[in-house]
Amino acid sequence: MEITTKTAQFSSPLYLESGRILEPYEIAYETYGALNEEKSNVILVCHALSGSHHAAGTYEGERKAGWWDGLIGDGKAVDTNKYFVICTNVIGSCFGSTGPMSNNYPSEDPYRLRFPVVTIKDMVRAQMHLLSQLGIYHVRAIIGGSMGGMQALQFAVDYPNFADEIISLAATYATRPWTIAFNKVAVEAIRRDPRFNHGNYEKDAFKEEGLDGLAIGRIAGHISYLAPDSMDNKFGRNYVNNDGLFELFGRYEVERYMEYNTNNFSRIFDPLSYLYIVKAINTFNLSRGYDSLHDAVLRIKANVHLISFSSDYLFFPCEMEHIAKMMERNGQSHTYLEVQSSYGHDAFLVELDKFEDHIKDVLQ
Repeated sequence: MEITTKTAQFSSPLYLESGRILEPYEIAYETYGALNEEKSNVILVCHALSGSHHAAGTYEGERKAGWWDGLIGDGKAVDTNKYFVICTNVIGSCFGSTGPMSNNYPSEDPYRLRFPVVTIKDMVRAQMHLLSQLGIYHVRAIIGGSMGGMQALQFAVDYPNFADEIISLAATYATRPWTIAFNKVAVEAIRRDPRFNHGNYEKDAFKEEGLDGLAIGRIAGHISYLAPDSMDNKFGRNYVNNDGLFELFGRYEVERYMEYNTNNFSRIFDPLSYLYIVKAINTFNLSRGYDSLHDAVLRIKANVHLISFSSDYLFFPCEMEHIAKMMERNGQSHTYLEVQSSYGHDAFLVELDKFEDHIKDVLQ
């Protein structure tokens, strides 16, 4: 599978939902497969909070493949022998697209907290600008999970004629207080870390040691991505062998796992980007800008495929089912699949074997 990674530059303004303007800006993106002559084989993949444009394959010298490598590739559910797959890095992220640590043109100083708040709708509009620049005005499908699933639904509502198929996994129609509360732990842990310094830290300041506030906040996030049964199965009540049971800071295996994963994450993800993307997730509401959720959903013309996971405690299955029932009442083309899983929210990244055939059938 051929991987192409590029960065597109835009001098025309991106008008944001807040009323502010982002100008100029850049979007990093990756493509897989070949675009056919009619440009009719395009699939757009949207990433989640901690993801990036690197959705599949491996770079030279890289050991870890892209975050959805099991789903995207030659002969896989999203078959790059047939389809031209594009995955973009959302604005606000820290993996190549314009974000809070990008230079605030014409200054060479980063935006930091002067960066405008961006929304899921803004992320989608920016991707539309990229696709237009590439001469792509219609796509075969848009696929995404979690925040990527939010983007897929936003595309369906805001640009009804743009895609044939919309596949949204582990998402919602509007972020509920339960999820916002989990996110609040991360927001406050970052803000209150003295090294965060109100956002006035240097670029790459945390590459070696990470930021404790982000690591702690990520623990709360990580808990919300899993489920009790998956934790029981993975860790049980196993204790770290060389930690004493009666040492105050002796650890169970689940504690060591949280430490390891979150400390690593805080070295590679920019804390300001984390705050801005969490804000975009918190403010997501598919009905904003329309009279009601019903009116928003009624705009959809694509075939919509909703996939939820039974043990998802971040975006509960009933949230996706609510959209499905609304579309059913409206007589709109849709499918709804609740995958039985004990893995929690992260099942959309891990248990691909439980839904890849469904995606393959949709695309065929």
